[in-house]
Amino acid sequence: MQTSDLFEYAGSISPAVYCQLFYVLSAATVLGIAAAPESIQRLLTQYGARDPAESVSKGKQGKDASDGPLISIVSWVTSVGKVPHSWFIHFYILSLICSAFWAAQFFCHGRVLDFIARNQAPRETSSMSINQVIVVWALMTLQGARRLYEYVAVLQPSSSKMWIIHWLLGITFYFSTSIAIWVEGSSSIISSDRRSLDAQALPFNSIIGVLLFLISWSMQYRCHSYLSGLKKYSLPRDGLFQYLVCPHYTCECVLYFSLALVAAPKGQLYNRTLICNVLFVAANLGVTAQGTKRWYSKKFGPKELQGKWKMIPGIF
Repeated sequence: MQTSDLFEYAGSISPAVYCQLFYVLSAATVLGIAAAPESIQRLLTQYGARDPAESVSKGKQGKDASDGPLISIVSWVTSVGKVPHSWFIHFYILSLICSAFWAAQFFCHGRVLDFIARNQAPRETSSMSINQVIVVWALMTLQGARRLYEYVAVLQPSSSKMWIIHWLLGITFYFSTSIAIWVEGSSSIISSDRRSLDAQALPFNSIIGVLLFLISWSMQYRCHSYLSGLKKYSLPRDGLFQYLVCPHYTCECVLYFSLALVAAPKGQLYNRTLICNVLFVAANLGVTAQGTKRWYSKKFGPKELQGKWKMIPGIF
């Protein structure tokens, strides 16, 4: 395939499909890591108190983390480019910046948004309404604002490190999601005057999605507030933590699933791009929840976790 053919093919792919490819390929990578031996999986996915490197430094990690050439190579690779865990705040700052940028592009008929929308619209069989575009944008802005507030005012500061790949993945995720929430409404965006709401009411599944979002949004805040009040690295036991190891991850999955309902194009039950987003969120947080349960089990004993699901009640 010649370079010109490659560029032509890349140009034929819609913006929504680019977002979908990012989510699906990232989810596949995470699931591939989850299928790797436990020692390699820990090196690639865990950070903070569960980071094998930190455990080694405290003398708490067995020699299995350094046995074998493959594990030694992976250990070296993941030790390069460590960044502070506090850089998580960049995700929420970026989310709000993107929300503000796309809002300005929307109301001012900005060239960037128009370019993406005009590339997407011809490939759409159905579109979100302009009301759905505005509502899902507002909900994503609400989530970004709350997560930033939590990081600044609620959560305890941490001195732990994470691999820079985790940071880059998070940055790409939030940037892609800032586009994914409205890209399947491109036809409505182009045809709208962008000065007023459509008189048509939200579809039923979008209303259910808004309610589901608000419930999970408030429950996640309660989980994070509870965790911030615990002694560091102690076992959470109250509220939803009685039944789930990581209920705040459950809430995160429900949040993005609810956005997929809110942003469902006409005649569809859900938004396909955002369902791909949910797939990645569930895979990524599922692997982290598995590592969290393993760490809790080693630290507090398996009896303390009996009867608890990792993240999804009745399934996982």
